[in-house]
Amino acid sequence: KQDSVVEDISAGCGVINFKVNRKLLVQEDVKFGLTSELFNTLKRGTTLVEYSSPNIAKKFHAGHLRSTIIGNFIANLKQSLGNNVIRMNYLGDWGMQFGLLGAGFGQFGCQEKLKQNPLQHLFEVYVQVNKEAEHNEDMKQAARDFFRQLEQHESEAVSLWQQFREITVDEYQHIYKRLGVHFDIYSGESFHQDQAQEVVQQLQSQGLLKTSEKGTGVVDLSPAGDMSSVCTVLRSDGTTLYITRDLAAAIDRKAKYHFDEMIYVTDKSQENHFHQLFHILLAMGHSWADRCKHVPFGLVRGMKTRSGEVVFLEDVLDEARARMLHNMSQSKTTKEMDNTEDTAEKVGISALIVQDFKGPLLSDYTFDWDRMLQAQGDTGVFLQYTHARLCRSVLLKITKLYLAGGVSIFALCDLYSYDEVLYQSAQDLQPKHLVNFLLKLCHLIASAHRELPVKGSSQVVAQVGRLIVIKGISLSPTSTSWYRNICFLMH
Repeated sequence: KQDSVVEDISAGCGVINFKVNRKLLVQEDVKFGLTSELFNTLKRGTTLVEYSSPNIAKKFHAGHLRSTIIGNFIANLKQSLGNNVIRMNYLGDWGMQFGLLGAGFGQFGCQEKLKQNPLQHLFEVYVQVNKEAEHNEDMKQAARDFFRQLEQHESEAVSLWQQFREITVDEYQHIYKRLGVHFDIYSGESFHQDQAQEVVQQLQSQGLLKTSEKGTGVVDLSPAGDMSSVCTVLRSDGTTLYITRDLAAAIDRKAKYHFDEMIYVTDKSQENHFHQLFHILLAMGHSWADRCKHVPFGLVRGMKTRSGEVVFLEDVLDEARARMLHNMSQSKTTKEMDNTEDTAEKVGISALIVQDFKGPLLSDYTFDWDRMLQAQGDTGVFLQYTHARLCRSVLLKITKLYLAGGVSIFALCDLYSYDEVLYQSAQDLQPKHLVNFLLKLCHLIASAHRELPVKGSSQVVAQVGRLIVIKGISLSPTSTSWYRNICFLMH
């Protein structure tokens, strides 16, 4: 049946041919963007996303890269779809390791070194005190004593801990700025130490807290109630654990921010932790725990710099910039620019993110510098190269739409699946759908540059060439860069 979309239908040689109204397709491009009716079914509200969450008093480990960029993607995605998003960095700033660090700093620390290179010095102290504690019972006891002083809010211990925390957050913010990541709230386990004891009392009053043979406080999670599966929430000495503070944090966040959903982004080794967390919250009567979700991800294998095994994320970012600078200096297509280091930094980080986002989040993947930084193929470098070419194009207003050649209609059909791809990412929170769509678009734009040239062509063909390129980056009535909208989701 012919309608406004299908101009003509004809049959022949065992096939049915449909002629599409190309002019209408181009004019109605906005229907396939963020205002698509496909998104009308999505629930909107307040989403709290907890991501990155490194441990304080340590340099930012490369292992925290995935949580940081995946969480940032999810926050951007939710925001772009009309949700009120709260971006939270829940720092590991409490626990027995700070007992070790506090006791160790008293013996091995130096305030002068702390000012000069704070996180490196704290890292060195932590390594030293751990070695000492392996064979020295006095050091272990000193660590326990220091942590108990923290829990009892003794001023000297708290003052030293606060110094470590402030130094760490300041250092981390430099890394986040390089990654294009920001947070609305810097929270941490320490915020909920007192509330954790209140949670223990609530568990006890509800009859959920049991005492194990070892004297620890546990919650029975077994379906039969036979203690065959338990979760420890209290040490035998009465101090709280990570999950106890997570329970307190979740309850406090709901009361404070009234979120409609809460998303935790951590590696897959913590799947059982979150299963237990949500289970206990539900057992306590918090039905909103059903709207809490853990987004797990796999490990990165083989991440090395030229100097050897990578420990710190800063080393990875510096290496990406250095390698990209080298590649740019060797490329014949590199143009002169004011700040080559800044460009190399942005392209290198894009390459890191795209390599990470191309596959399923749950899968482990092998890190490969050479493949990641290739200018051709499905890489972040190719994506940025395409973007640079589009930015260089002169965008003219086209009043008449002439579509010639087979490439244009297929390019538009691929382009107009954007809302479906975005909807898929909104459902499963996987960046791979958008990234692979964006890379496919890059190939279509490259094809348009080859097959629909502007220079030396007739006016009609030149208009078509520009149209395909323009439609590759603009999907809104205000000519806002659609291409950049997708990049915003990633970075």
